[in-house]
Amino acid sequence: MSKTHLLAIDAGTQSMRALLFDLQGNLVDKAQVPYTTYQSPQPGWLENDPQAFWQALCQACQQLWASSTVPKTTIAGVVLTTQRGTTVALDKQGQPLRAAMIWLDQRRAEKTPKLAWWWNAAFRAIGMRDAVRFFQREAEANWIAEHQPELWAKTEKFLLLSGYLNCRLTGRFVDSVASQVGYIPFDYKKGDWAAASDWKWQALPIKRSMLPELVPAGTIIGKVSAEVALQTGIPQDLPVVAGAADKACEVIGAGCLTPEIACLSYGTAATINTTTPRYLEATRFVPPYQAGVPGHYNTEIQITRGFWMVNWFKEQFGLNEQQLAIERGVTPESLFDALVNQVPPGAQGLMLQPFWNPGIKVPGPEAKGAVIGFGDVHTRAHMYRAILEGLAYALREGKERIERRGGDRITRVRVSGGGSQSNAAMQITANVFNLPCERAHLYETSGLGAAVLAAVGLGLHPDFVTAIREMTRIGEVFAPEPEHANTYEQLYRRVYCRMYSRLQPLYKDIQEITGYPPKA
Repeated sequence: MSKTHLLAIDAGTQSMRALLFDLQGNLVDKAQVPYTTYQSPQPGWLENDPQAFWQALCQACQQLWASSTVPKTTIAGVVLTTQRGTTVALDKQGQPLRAAMIWLDQRRAEKTPKLAWWWNAAFRAIGMRDAVRFFQREAEANWIAEHQPELWAKTEKFLLLSGYLNCRLTGRFVDSVASQVGYIPFDYKKGDWAAASDWKWQALPIKRSMLPELVPAGTIIGKVSAEVALQTGIPQDLPVVAGAADKACEVIGAGCLTPEIACLSYGTAATINTTTPRYLEATRFVPPYQAGVPGHYNTEIQITRGFWMVNWFKEQFGLNEQQLAIERGVTPESLFDALVNQVPPGAQGLMLQPFWNPGIKVPGPEAKGAVIGFGDVHTRAHMYRAILEGLAYALREGKERIERRGGDRITRVRVSGGGSQSNAAMQITANVFNLPCERAHLYETSGLGAAVLAAVGLGLHPDFVTAIREMTRIGEVFAPEPEHANTYEQLYRRVYCRMYSRLQPLYKDIQEITGYPPKA
């Protein structure tokens, strides 16, 4: 029987998904297992037992086989895409030493390794000393070494979640170049571990021996063992292909292979990405990430608490819609779209800047979120619309930053991720960007992008251009509405673009008075 299907496993932030795609990019079958094992031992901390990720993977696969009519003999290979920046510490036996620290975890190291004086002098000269300190304090390895030194001394391997799950699937400590996003000693320009002379080895307690072997995305890294086949139901000896991080896969799954197409991801983190063969720093001294397509880069700008803010609103103010959705047998999101449409574009002057998490450069480490323009007309519907508009403003600012730094004009906007299912969010995006806003043909773009990598790696499509042409396409397109686009243009230029610079001194005073966010 011919090999016509691919199994993509997507270990996202909120759930584990097992997805079967055909070679035309159709989602044939799907199983999803929400995570219920996340723990927050202290406010701002977020952890999960690494074994729980593996158990969710096994459960999702077994559920898939229980419902799917696709013969396993038609599956050509399995590929993995995961959330980024989640770290796992293993002992000499390859067993987890502690809970995985999820990328949303906010704890910071207080004591960090000292850099040589010449590095400190160099970073001060280019205005990057605070950014380097931010990197060191955010690094999970530095926190573990400071607070759990005996455990760190036993750490034989320090992996991202992708490397850990690849090891469980293949028995090898191997990971994709395109999965390396985190506080690790990685050279984003060369796509390899940093050179021995690089400052990151001084800034972190990590040794080269603790890291996995790196291979390009699309590389066959092993085969499914008999034990793994028993646990997951995946056919024994099925090839395992190196995937890429979820955002890198979303870019591919949305068909964004050239720099004039921007891929907006409306997920837990909201991002704007373009794909380019040039090494291009959209923010000076902040490297682009390795793209899923080898030899390319993603010029990513991220809003860390992106559509997380939508979930926050749903939990805090959306009980009515959640209850109505159950009564009517519809999704809460459809009712939230109706809520948005009760309010005119611009939310009658309510403006939101979505910097709920501080950043390295823009926003800076002192940044906070802001909502301005409140009046007695404003309701929770205005707040919800302001959230969607604020995210679109922030991503438009990212678009313009990429254009200024790279010179390529972005002429098309394609949206993926859970938020792309909201017609209201899509129309707001089209109006804020004043560009046609294209929805990918299916929601599971990260899994589809991983399947594209597997299709090329296994020779089922000859190259990425062919695979993307055959497996990705545009769904619904939302055209900008001239009158509303003009309203957003005025609010964006005259208000939003001025908010951060005018509020930044107040953010610094708040930080000085309250100690939050902690100084680098």
